[in-house]
Amino acid sequence: MTRHKGFIPDWTETAAPAGSYRSIFKWGAPDEFKHPSDEWYEMMKEEFGMTDDDFRTKRLEGLEPVSVTQKIRIGKPDIRAFEAIVGKENVALDGYSRLRFSRGKTMEEASELRSGKIGTVTDVVLHPRSKDEVRAIVARCNKRKIPVYTYGGGSSVTLGLRPKKPGVTLVLQTHMNKLLSINETNQTALVQPGMMGPAYEEALNNAVKNFGTKHNYTCGHFPQSFEFSSVGGWVVTLGSGQASTYYGDAYHIALSGEYVTPVGDIRTLDYPGTATGPKVNDIMKGSEGAFGILVEVTMRIFKYMPENRQRYAYMFPTWEAAVEASREVMQGEFGMPAVYRISDPEETEVGLKLFGIHGTAVDTFMRLRGYRPMERCLFIGTAEGEKGYAKHVRKMIGKIFKKHGAMSLTGYATKKWEKTRYKEPYMREDLMDYGIVVDTLESAVTWDNLHRLHQGVRAFIKKRPGTICMTHASHFYPQGTNLYFIFIMKLDSVKSYLAFQSGIIDAITKHGGSPSHHHGMGRMLAPWLEPHIGKNQMAVIRALKKHFDPNRIMNPGGILDLD
Repeated sequence: MTRHKGFIPDWTETAAPAGSYRSIFKWGAPDEFKHPSDEWYEMMKEEFGMTDDDFRTKRLEGLEPVSVTQKIRIGKPDIRAFEAIVGKENVALDGYSRLRFSRGKTMEEASELRSGKIGTVTDVVLHPRSKDEVRAIVARCNKRKIPVYTYGGGSSVTLGLRPKKPGVTLVLQTHMNKLLSINETNQTALVQPGMMGPAYEEALNNAVKNFGTKHNYTCGHFPQSFEFSSVGGWVVTLGSGQASTYYGDAYHIALSGEYVTPVGDIRTLDYPGTATGPKVNDIMKGSEGAFGILVEVTMRIFKYMPENRQRYAYMFPTWEAAVEASREVMQGEFGMPAVYRISDPEETEVGLKLFGIHGTAVDTFMRLRGYRPMERCLFIGTAEGEKGYAKHVRKMIGKIFKKHGAMSLTGYATKKWEKTRYKEPYMREDLMDYGIVVDTLESAVTWDNLHRLHQGVRAFIKKRPGTICMTHASHFYPQGTNLYFIFIMKLDSVKSYLAFQSGIIDAITKHGGSPSHHHGMGRMLAPWLEPHIGKNQMAVIRALKKHFDPNRIMNPGGILDLD
């Protein structure tokens, strides 16, 4: 094989054909793309033993038109009943819709669709316009024992959307996508579950104009999937945003909700705290559609003060120093930062290559200062809130970091990260076109077990030759944090990949981590739930399922290990 100097792969720059498999599995906006940097391209060739010739021919792009042969099993009387509920224009029976709203964004699903493998799809796609229509649909399905699935933004990476049995899928983003009201006295917003992240944030940022409030607000929740995930999806999967250390996870931000279940409606209350026994509100959060459908949610909101944001970045000499400094910050009781992210040595080096810093004068300066490759660790962060508060948090963090040997990089690295933070997943299609997989798994961990988990999981991943493993922590608490493992490898086969993925999850739980921190469980992680929480806790969840859903129609097929 020859090496072609200056060769650039034919990264895709055009939208996928309408009606194609690729238009379903592609991440993000149809006409937006982000390609690996030259440094990344060279790194992958070196790591995976590839040459320019390996990047000359794409494989299984999924450009073919979708073809669904699975027959619709729901009878015409039921379809006519659904048409009467939501209107004929809001009932879809075509193969493309049935497949599109039956899939999320896992590597497994993308690989299947690239080769035209369909598997089970929903029978009927419904686009309800109101919670009354959702109520009527669930009642009909419960009576007829028809499985019910829910689709919000479609960004699930845990097989949370793939049906195991044919049924109906309710798409909430089409019509149930509005910010209904703002209660400025309580500082809350009443939101429909299908409202997408950008629309929600824009409405809050312009609350003075749109709702006549005294202040503009922010949602405080910014996951990497922000642009293509829904408010309801955040809540029912217990999601976490990139500024969660200050604003909280979706669990903390969601104050109350209204749910439609087969046995009746539930409307939890807006009190910030009560001593009225176990909270049903907490039971419904994270239920992933297994108990009922979230139709309205009251969310805490926060004053929008972007002019007060403090940006800063540092380089630590070691991972141990970065972790210890972070624990001290989180337990310092002087206030919490918003974005707070530490990258381990391998992620730091890959990140410097991604952003074109590796090998530059800045890189040389850091090396001369003693921050050596594969030892140094990058930190990026922000502080938000009232002006004095944000400045104080930044000042205190700077003092602690200096004590642990960190060098300030000013706010440049953080600004650069902010510009592209939602775009990194776009590279996965480019890489898969040439047989390279990039995927992620994350785990919650306490401070006293962090290094054991980090070392144990990395050891398992690195046993596989030619595998890049990047790790960072980005959601912090006084008692611990999360570890987010990103692994990149050349794909042998989907079967071998899934075996490797399962091995990573085994390694996470073996070394004292949780199977998930903020992606939910879905069908992918469900087999690890009972071993993680124990038989008695699992029995409680199964008893709740039996109460809310006696006919087992709500998202059946393994969600939360309930089937």
